[in-house]
Amino acid sequence: MGKIIVGKTSDILPGKMQKVTADGKEILVANINGNYYATDDTCTHAGASLSEGSLDGNVVTCGWHGAKFDCATGKLSAFPAKIKDLRSYKVVVESDNVFLEV
Repeated sequence: MGKIIVGKTSDILPGKMQKVTADGKEILVANINGNYYATDDTCTHAGASLSEGSLDGNVVTCGWHGAKFDCATGKLSAFPAKIKDLRSYKVVVESDNVFLEV
């Protein structure tokens, strides 16, 4: 398993999220109280970029239709229809570098 650097800890402050491209995929990286989580950035409902939505605690809300996903697990937490969960990725922080394990 390899690691891909996706930024510095100072790039993604607590309560913020950022879209990165890693291994040819668009991935959302979120800092929740100093813990970093990563999921696919594309909403499984209609393909919106989740990084353009909002983050409240550990829940990212899609800006298009309001689907809510848990950033820590990628699981759908609220939406009127059943849609697929997001893929989640392991995040490793070394010094001030944020890596994804792929």
